[in-house]
Order: sequence, then C-alpha cells, then structure tokens
Amino acid sequence: MNQTMNVTGQLMPAVGLGLWKLDLDEVADTVYNAIKTGYRHLDSAADYGNEKQVGEGIARAIADGLCRREDLWITSKLWNTFHRQEHVQAACKKSLDDLGIEYFDLYLVHFPIALKYVDFNDRYPPEWIFNPGDEYPAMEPDAVPLSETWTAMEGLVENQLARKIGVCNYSAVLLHDLMSYARIKPAMLQIESHPYLTQEALIRTAQAYNIAVTAFSPLGALSYVSIDMATAGDSVLSEPVVIKAAERAGATPAQVVLRWGVQRGTAVIPKTSKAERLMENLSLSNFSLTDDEMASISSLNQNRRFNDPGVFCEGAFGKFHSIYD
Repeated sequence: MNQTMNVTGQLMPAVGLGLWKLDLDEVADTVYNAIKTGYRHLDSAADYGNEKQVGEGIARAIADGLCRREDLWITSKLWNTFHRQEHVQAACKKSLDDLGIEYFDLYLVHFPIALKYVDFNDRYPPEWIFNPGDEYPAMEPDAVPLSETWTAMEGLVENQLARKIGVCNYSAVLLHDLMSYARIKPAMLQIESHPYLTQEALIRTAQAYNIAVTAFSPLGALSYVSIDMATAGDSVLSEPVVIKAAERAGATPAQVVLRWGVQRGTAVIPKTSKAERLMENLSLSNFSLTDDEMASISSLNQNRRFNDPGVFCEGAFGKFHSIYD
C-alpha cells in the first residue's frame, strides 16, 4: 500500500514514478504497468520529451478501468525557456495537451534558471542550447526575475490549470525570498536528495514554511551512470550500513534507501521500467528502519550532488552557470 503525505491539504502518494530518461519506446507501457502495479503518482516534465507517450499510458490505464483521472497525482514542470510571464500558461497548456489531461495536481518551476525563449514550432522540447545549428552552440540566459515567473505560476492556479504549484532546485535563500512575495505559496520543493546528499537544513527550511519536499534521484548515482555523470562505484546501495539494514529488515538495499527517504518525511520518485523494480520500489510499507539505522544512513552524507548545472552546463551547453554555492 502506497503511503501518502500531506501537500497543503491534499494527500499525495509518497512514492511516485520518475519519468526522466525512460526509453521513448517503453514509456507508455511503463506508465500503464506502473498504474496497474499500484502507482498513483507520476512525475513528468516538458524537458523529458516523453509527455505524449506518458499520456498514452495514462489514457490506456483509464480506458481499461485501472484508475480514474482523479485517482492520479500528476506532476509536470515549467522548462527554463518559458520563464517570461507571457509564456508560462502556454507552456503549461502544451504539457497538458501532450498528456491528454485537463489539469495538473502539481506544476513546478523546473530550475531557477531563465533561458532565452524558444518557440514550440522551432523546437520542442527546447532543451538547454539556444542555437544548436551554430558553429558554437550554447545556452543563452534571459534576464527574467523569478518573481515574474512565480506571478505567472499563480495564474495557473487561478485559471484551474494546476491545483498546486511549487519549485525545483531552489536553495534555502531562494525559498526565503519566494515566501516574501508569493500570494499563492509554493506547495512543494523538489530537490536532489539521497544518503550522499541529505540536504537536512534545506528540508527543514521548507517544512518550516509548510512546503512538502520530494526527493528526486532518491537512489543517488544510479540515475547518472548511463550519462557519465557518475560511476557504478558511486552507488550508495553497496554501503555496509545499507546492506546491514536490508538484511535485518528482509528488504533490498534499494528499498532501504527509499524507505529512509520516506521515513524522514520526503516523497521519493525513483525511475524504472522493469516490472519487478516497479513492485519493489512501491513496497515500502511493510517494514520500518530503526532510529539507529536512520542515523547511520544519514551519516553517509558527503554533500555529493550528481545533478549540478555548475558542473554540467559548461561542458555540455557551452556556458558556465552555477546555482549552488
């Protein structure tokens, strides 16, 4: 049974399916199988480039009577090139149309990074680079205040396109600033968090503002090995404290790490397309970690960030752009 967490008065399944980096030809089946397995929380984004296929899986599951739309919690994200006020609603509607739904349960600002606008007809999803055909392609930042973007996000709630809004990859300082001007407060902060990057101060800051927290890449390096941003040796699943807890609980190391995330009060959105992993990742309710196990796993923290624009933008997209100190 999937546990739930309170997101400003609405219950969201604490374990969701992350949809980043799924092979395009398996996305629809993965979403369908996930819903059949019991998933009711799907974490999508325009930048993942697969929302049409996600929508196909959702539509098939609803048509087959596996669920109703109102049973699902569907999240998507505003991409960096659509931060100007005049582009936010169109970007949201594009994602809704691709997914074949009428509203989002949650819509997030993907990064606190504004990039120069790219029209849907020119390239979609726009990704990071503004001018891919040029001799020296690079990302091009746009001088858009985060407050302008948030005002437009509030309009999505008022126009009933999104029931909740929130942010991804914000720091504590940006949260403090956002809370000073937001008319509609952010319901969610989505951040990278796993035992090598516990982010305890940031999570406490969010929770003090009644902002729920979702951890992406909750298993750490596993999401990044295939794109050369981590190695198999970086895996937290081989840590002795994780293995010992798994043996004690009769669980797998991955279940222990995901259970650690849920037990500390965050939602988790692991990605997988394998049927056995879908079931395994969802099955976290039949065991708990002891206080000592929780503390031992938290003590693995290295402040190790795998998803850092300050590291990958310069090499991959032709421009240094740091958002973390």
